[in-house]
Amino acid sequence: MPRGRKSKRRAREKHSQARSEAQHLQDAQAPVAEEEESLSSPTPPLGGAKSQDEEKPSTSQASLSTDFSCRTVVDQKAILLVQFLLCKYNMREPITKEGMLKHVIKKYKEQFHEILRRASELMVLAFGIDVKEVDPTRHCYALVSKFQRTSDDRMRGEEIMPKTGLLMTVLCVIFMKGNCATEEDIWEVLNVMGIHAGKKHFIHGEPKKLITKDLVQEGYLEYRQVANSDPPRYEFLWGPRAHAETSKMKVLEFLAKIHDTVPSAFPLLYQEALRDEEERAQARFAAMLLTGAVASVRSGADFQGSFSHL
Repeated sequence: MPRGRKSKRRAREKHSQARSEAQHLQDAQAPVAEEEESLSSPTPPLGGAKSQDEEKPSTSQASLSTDFSCRTVVDQKAILLVQFLLCKYNMREPITKEGMLKHVIKKYKEQFHEILRRASELMVLAFGIDVKEVDPTRHCYALVSKFQRTSDDRMRGEEIMPKTGLLMTVLCVIFMKGNCATEEDIWEVLNVMGIHAGKKHFIHGEPKKLITKDLVQEGYLEYRQVANSDPPRYEFLWGPRAHAETSKMKVLEFLAKIHDTVPSAFPLLYQEALRDEEERAQARFAAMLLTGAVASVRSGADFQGSFSHL
């Protein structure tokens, strides 16, 4: 098939998907419109903060399901806002406060910041993506990936991968366990989140295959047998792609986001993350010097070569 026809077909498919998501968002808003539950009643946080000496990962049971039967209006609106944000992103349309208020928040404007905070927590947990205001004057927002592929974290058309949120959780547990976590440590956290080995998850599919095979083959995780273990036990470490595409500070920000706090609230982890940032900066500087030195040597060789023919 000619290249032009292929690109047109892909464009039609993306447009059709965006329309489908927009319709899904519209359909999902119906139960909320009928809900009369008060917004003043407190709701449990997605993760309770631990004491500094514990520094254990949050255990959230949040999901993006549109089963509204046991949720407050704030939670329901947060789920709808996630769908709205994904729809806007896929349609390559700007994300504004005005749009969120008009299409999702509606009469609950006073709860906007709380609803946005909940939606942002869900985005981090499910997709490893944060929602940040990038233009305070016009109140424009952008989706920011926890995996830094460029100097600018903002996502510009990349595919949103549902596995990213699960990967960030696993990387977080590994970091908190001294950069090496047993398989039991990982499943202890995932089970509380409603993710179980051998049980298909509505977002992540079969999670055991995902974390022990798929993410290992992709280089994000290292999965190895614990030395001298009999019967054999296994442990996880960060893989080379995880080291390259994210950092301990970003993973700590992920943890802090779940706990609704700041990275410095976990002082031991924060200090380690700062050291990691410093080491990364030194490595980048050394790489720049090496690149400059190599270029200089090559330039000098070319210069000498140009005179050898005289």
